[in-house]
Amino acid sequence: MVAGKLTDEVRTFVVQSLACFDPPSVVVAAVKKEYGEVVKPQAVEAYDPTKRAGRNLSKRWRALFEETRKAFLEDTSKIAISHRAVRLRALQRMAEKAESMGNMALAAQLHEQAAKECGDAYTNRRQISGPNGGPVEVVASTMTAKEAADAYASTINGD
Repeated sequence: MVAGKLTDEVRTFVVQSLACFDPPSVVVAAVKKEYGEVVKPQAVEAYDPTKRAGRNLSKRWRALFEETRKAFLEDTSKIAISHRAVRLRALQRMAEKAESMGNMALAAQLHEQAAKECGDAYTNRRQISGPNGGPVEVVASTMTAKEAADAYASTINGD
């Protein structure tokens, strides 16, 4: 279908999809799925003012593109995968499927990824800090080896 024959509803969808960084091939597939319209990637590119093909885009569509892009970049809360709980649920589903298929190596990798999402819960790493989370104070000792051995012995013997 030629870009000039798209309805305003489809054009709005195309402009907003491109503003959200969807590549033309993804937009073409989405238009076919959502509206049953067959659009060529070149026709879709004409609605992206950041591309050469969209350099002559009308003010109306250019303004919609810019508004949508700005809102998209400022508010990631609408993107499901940006939330840790969503990512963990997806990893859970993948791990369960991997286990049910007998793919234990993949399941282990997915468990590790989930642990990383939770903040190094998978590792034995411990972070040591000083008072109030500050750096650990390091004091240089002037003891001789004999004095250090005697001090160590006295702590063991309870002297």
